[in-house]
Amino acid sequence: MARPTPRPSPMKPFGHTALTSFNLALAVASVVFGPIAFAAAADTDRRIEHIENGLIPAVLVRGEAVPSVHLSARMRDLHVPGVSIALIHHGKLEWARGFGVTRVGGRGVTAETLFQAASISKPVSTLAVLHLSQAGKLDLDADVNQYLKTWKVPDNEFTREAKVTLRGLLTHSAGITVHGFAGYDAGAPVPSLVQMLNGEPPANNRPIRVDMTPGKTWRYSGGGYVIAQQVLIDVTGIAFPKLMDDLVLGPLGMKRSTYEEPLPKELLTQAAMPYRADGTPVPGGPHVYPELAPAALWTTPSDLARYAIGVQKAFAGTSERVISVGTAHAMLTPVYNQQALGLVVGGGTARKYFNHGGSNEGYQSYLVAYEDDDGAVIMTNSDNGHALIPEILRTIAHEYGWPDFAPPERTLTAVSPQSFDRYQGAYRFASGETVTFWRDGSQLESRIWGQPVVEIFPTSDQEYFTKVVDARWVFSSGANDTESVATLYQNGHEQVVKKLNDREGRIALDASIGTERRFKEQTAASRSEESLRRLIAGLASGTPNYDEMSPAFAQVTRQELTELQQSLVRLGHVQAISFKGVTPAGGDIYNVAFERGAREFRIILEPDGRIHAAQFSP
Repeated sequence: MARPTPRPSPMKPFGHTALTSFNLALAVASVVFGPIAFAAAADTDRRIEHIENGLIPAVLVRGEAVPSVHLSARMRDLHVPGVSIALIHHGKLEWARGFGVTRVGGRGVTAETLFQAASISKPVSTLAVLHLSQAGKLDLDADVNQYLKTWKVPDNEFTREAKVTLRGLLTHSAGITVHGFAGYDAGAPVPSLVQMLNGEPPANNRPIRVDMTPGKTWRYSGGGYVIAQQVLIDVTGIAFPKLMDDLVLGPLGMKRSTYEEPLPKELLTQAAMPYRADGTPVPGGPHVYPELAPAALWTTPSDLARYAIGVQKAFAGTSERVISVGTAHAMLTPVYNQQALGLVVGGGTARKYFNHGGSNEGYQSYLVAYEDDDGAVIMTNSDNGHALIPEILRTIAHEYGWPDFAPPERTLTAVSPQSFDRYQGAYRFASGETVTFWRDGSQLESRIWGQPVVEIFPTSDQEYFTKVVDARWVFSSGANDTESVATLYQNGHEQVVKKLNDREGRIALDASIGTERRFKEQTAASRSEESLRRLIAGLASGTPNYDEMSPAFAQVTRQELTELQQSLVRLGHVQAISFKGVTPAGGDIYNVAFERGAREFRIILEPDGRIHAAQFSP
């Protein structure tokens, strides 16, 4: 239920002191302010203890005790070896602490442990562009080709209608291809910047090109930031890591941060090692990301907090080390929906925040800060960090009284389970996704296809809520059954789903209930192995059968076909496939042995047999 219309998972290959006077002043200060300082420290320690010992659920129920779980228990359950957190309070770094280990059996995570920031690299890189812009060296609204020397954005029918600009690149609105990057195994050949831009070997991405009219729509593009990286290098003549040190990292005091790739050996020993969602280490350690601007920053939560505080101070006009107050306000002004320059903004009128997430192989991270005071940075060394980070964030928000991210309170009302029977059946989103509702004894269940079963609870005989995520369903009966609708309220949005006719609804409902039975019994869907074999063969040959996929999954596959084909060709022919189990979402797990290695695949079929989603570990 975390995402009502989930994007199908793409298959991934997807010292200065004046001693006497200073010491006297310090002694006096310790006498006068010591008790306050100790009290503040004790209060901070209590807050950390509350967060560590009591992660709270997504929804609280009035009148019920607040359930909680220890951070270490959730890390163990989710196979997340290490977590590092930095907390901003009243515009200052209040505390930073590490939890768990840098590698299984290894040293503990500290506040100084390095993590890959992944896409949080983007808003940090953005500051360099904005700094040069306010210095008059770059125009955010000029054609980037007037700055590019080493490579040019190829002209086509889209660029003839509108030019690619830095503003467009920084706001993902320039019509640029390539969503993200898989990185490269340590020691493997690494492409040059031009090879990445052109999608030439050994680059594992498609060519970075314009395939939509710039300025017309928003589409997330890591490729756009690679172009911005080339602009910065061509305009300054300075290597990107040094440029970032000079313009951003140094001025903001980010001493534990670097864009050097691969990470120097002396720093690699101080870094957290990456892990897969199943708890196994990423083979060979951290991937190398030559796509520096969008993906390569190594840092700590404390340093990213310093970045956030730098933006806050610039916004308030109290420090202009990197950008001015005017530039900061422009940076945090939305361009497309909530997308601003490098950052995403949100929050109510009274208190707005900026944020960005990051996801590299084996690393997940998140940064959020209000424009004027509090914030947090959470970094993990596991692909499952995406599940743990929201739990930590909402607990922090609850502890510090933030107006956002904290769990809401719902009222549970006694309603006869039989009254829910009129809502049973299958409903369809405008996107084509289906959601099913049914009663299992006194328990009311729901499933958005491709996601786990979620129990729902009544607030009234028409309104129900979930506990695992903050979501509400409101049902409305029509004159006849097919006119019935339900409205999903989640993340500030609402989506209406319409009830299917009896025949379609019965098929979908039976499939949903059957999927739950398969999960409990751990049995494969009847056609999943056959579908997986055809999918692998089609991708390896570059000619997958898109008719055997849902429209959404077909679209994702088309976008990532080049990378998928390259990965599968490297593995060679399939030698054997063995079934391993079923996920709570209904995905069948297979181990596939190839000529040159083995990979775990997961595949979910639609009720009609088409592929809903599939993914595999690189």
